[in-house]
Amino acid sequence: MAAPTFPALLLSAVLLLLLLPPPPGAEAVWLELPPSGTKCVSEEIQPNVVVLADYAIMYESHPTSHPTVAVKVTSPYGNTVHHNENATTGQFAFTTSEAGNYLACFWIDSAEKGSGTSLNLDWKIGIAAKDWDTIAKKEKIEGVELELRKLEAAVESIHHNLLYLKAREADMRTVSEKTNSRVAWFSILSLGVCIVVSVLQLWHLQGFFRKKKLI
Repeated sequence: MAAPTFPALLLSAVLLLLLLPPPPGAEAVWLELPPSGTKCVSEEIQPNVVVLADYAIMYESHPTSHPTVAVKVTSPYGNTVHHNENATTGQFAFTTSEAGNYLACFWIDSAEKGSGTSLNLDWKIGIAAKDWDTIAKKEKIEGVELELRKLEAAVESIHHNLLYLKAREADMRTVSEKTNSRVAWFSILSLGVCIVVSVLQLWHLQGFFRKKKLI
């Protein structure tokens, strides 16, 4: 059987790149902020992942008012990773140190609230947060070679996600086994207590009946 040629391998790689799903968090989110209250979005992210987000008020949807917003981004353990006030546009970037849900909350903080406002949030995670144009210029790659680099990064990201899910599954299995073991021991203890109580009740009734000379 003849070995596949380089063009065939290249075509296969490009087709695989096209079939791969888009990176999570690579799409923009449109938020409608009420005059009072908070709107939040969350994303479950693994540790050691780069997060980059841009946000901006869309005045076109509410042309009669020009409020400002405050934003606060917190980690799964409640640590603040970004905080900004009186903003119309902004950006936050960080590398995650904890696994779990990262929460980004927005609210209108200006005196002028109007009927609310709209905010565009472009949240990018992992390979989607990479500046591929800068990488291409720095390493002097372009075209198919650049697409192959993106493909390699996407495959690596999927591999890390699978390892993360496998670790989570193992942790959940361990917790489930511990819970089942504790429930089994509690059931045995409860059964033992019931047997002891029944024996004591029987012994007490026998003594009572003998005292009353009923048996």
